[in-house]
Amino acid sequence: MSEPQPVLDGWFTTGDAPHLIGTRCSACGSYYFPKQDDYCRNPACESTQFETVELSRTGTLWSFTNACYTPPEPYIAAEPFVPYAIAAVELEREKMIVLGQVVEGVGVEQLRAGLAMELVVETIPDRIAPEGRLVWKWKPMEARS
Repeated sequence: MSEPQPVLDGWFTTGDAPHLIGTRCSACGSYYFPKQDDYCRNPACESTQFETVELSRTGTLWSFTNACYTPPEPYIAAEPFVPYAIAAVELEREKMIVLGQVVEGVGVEQLRAGLAMELVVETIPDRIAPEGRLVWKWKPMEARS
């Protein structure tokens, strides 16, 4: 069996210290995720020049909710479906909010606004790839294993 591959190529790195991959406007310094390469969305900037950057892998939990229903396709939920938490995390350096699932085993009852979070990579089920696919998730830093 082969190693799991990322769900989205070029959106994040893998390994012990994964990062989301974004862009930074070369003129005004605005950060974007996913990558922006057409024009800067900052209304005070007219730049079209961006550099690819690894975004902060830590941040603060801004908001969260739970998903208590099986999501529609193309998402492939494990069977039987188990509810999971979704986090909105404000990245430490960039001060932008990035959504993502919370790691398996951590539910909304264990989350609170202001909690320090870190980016990790976990495997999720995939119909085409029996080994699953890799996706970024958020993990409370106090829940390190």
